[in-house]
Amino acid sequence: MKVAIASGKRKTAIARAVVKEGKGRFRINHVPFEIYEPEVARLTILEPVALLDDRVNNVDIEVKVRGGGVMGQAEAARTAVARALYKYFDDPAIEKLYKEYERSLMVNDVRRKLPKLPLGRGARKRRQKSYR
Repeated sequence: MKVAIASGKRKTAIARAVVKEGKGRFRINHVPFEIYEPEVARLTILEPVALLDDRVNNVDIEVKVRGGGVMGQAEAARTAVARALYKYFDDPAIEKLYKEYERSLMVNDVRRKLPKLPLGRGARKRRQKSYR
């Protein structure tokens, strides 16, 4: 049985996708894809699958994602699914298609939060100055 495993990251979210031959099931953290909430996250995760059309109908996709927020998890899962599908089908045309559509489908987003700095409440905010 052919199996492909891939991971994706976004901020502090880490996702692992497993693609294997099956009946077309798609689960995220053991939840069927059709009832995964919120809808925006569901549509984000669906992008790499929607680009491949009928080839995905005979594979099962299982995604486990943890850490981060809702959209960070969705984007990490999206990258993991795209990489796993590319590995499973082993077709360079898929990689080309994904990279033309959006580079972050195949490449992790490396942006992170700036660290908090002294004399302020966060990375950018500073204490107000009063001269009188």
